[in-house]
Amino acid sequence: MSYEPQVDDYVKWSRDVEGWVYFKDRDYITIEAFVKPKDDENYQHCSLHRKHRLLVVCYREQWKQLEYVKRREFQTALSK
Repeated sequence: MSYEPQVDDYVKWSRDVEGWVYFKDRDYITIEAFVKPKDDENYQHCSLHRKHRLLVVCYREQWKQLEYVKRREFQTALSK
């Protein structure tokens, strides 16, 4: 059985790309390979997101090249 990536999985790809699965569609995923905060000027012009993200597309036929590392765990106020 092959690995089926999920949003919030941390993966390594054989092309020296690693990061969090940011988006999943039936045909591809995006891997968040780099994140940095926006400066104030950029944030004022586009306040939709607070950070710049570099997303790498990985198509379904390439998922077999992914190595699962871990899953991101969220701790909510209710679970404390």
